[in-house]
Amino acid sequence: MGPLTRRKCLADESGFTLIELLVVILIVGILAAIAIPSFLNQKSKASDAAAKELAHTAQVAIETLGTDNNGSYATATPSTLHNYEAAIQTSAGNGNAYLYSVPTATTNTYTVTTMSTTGDTFSISRMTNGALTRTCQGYVGGSLVTPTSGTVIGGCVGTATGGSW
Repeated sequence: MGPLTRRKCLADESGFTLIELLVVILIVGILAAIAIPSFLNQKSKASDAAAKELAHTAQVAIETLGTDNNGSYATATPSTLHNYEAAIQTSAGNGNAYLYSVPTATTNTYTVTTMSTTGDTFSISRMTNGALTRTCQGYVGGSLVTPTSGTVIGGCVGTATGGSW
């Protein structure tokens, strides 16, 4: 191979310039900056949705307990509801929502409260007239707060009367 042929081969080899590589890296960085916050937001929404579903499961379990006890919910605790429905997790762990408390179970009323992995709480309460209410609180800055009207914290939407879902 002569010197002229060798120069022609080297001239034919082409690649990307440094500027082209930097432009591609910049574009990928911009796309990542857009996609990552959106992904994290969807993750917290999914976690809150799991807590809401668990609250509904606990509601069904406590209604079953009431049926078995002549309409009384007074014996309801997280562990008794777990006995009715094994899918009800009663303590934090495994990255799942859990039944946080059954604070006000009486003869004809109850409240079941679940906690999401984000720290948000979701409650279903049965009033003496049989009406159900759904309330929630969002975890912000180290404490649970009820969102004000027009604001949203995770899956908890502020209304004129407090947080609802």
